[in-house]
Amino acid sequence: MNLVIGGGKIILDEMIAGTDRGLLVTRLWYIRELDPYEKVMYRHDSRRLFLVEKRKVSRSVRNFRFNQSILQMLRNVEALGPARRATAEESFEMVVPPMKS
Repeated sequence: MNLVIGGGKIILDEMIAGTDRGLLVTRLWYIRELDPYEKVMYRHDSRRLFLVEKRKVSRSVRNFRFNQSILQMLRNVEALGPARRATAEESFEMVVPPMKS
């Protein structure tokens, strides 16, 4: 299984500087598929997750959980950074960019 997503030219600091309020997810771990047809994924983890307020990273966030369709998330991407190779902790290597959605 491979995941390869081409990147863009916007760097992560620019994405943060363009965000009034949001979440910065720096590590995706313990992701499980809930609906294989709609590609709905589940994550419950509080490691390396930060609140972005007033265009700056303000603090870490705990007890974060999401159920999100990967397809829906990709439809809402606003910006992409340069793609890079990453090793998933649970299964496979991938080439992915930082994304803002």
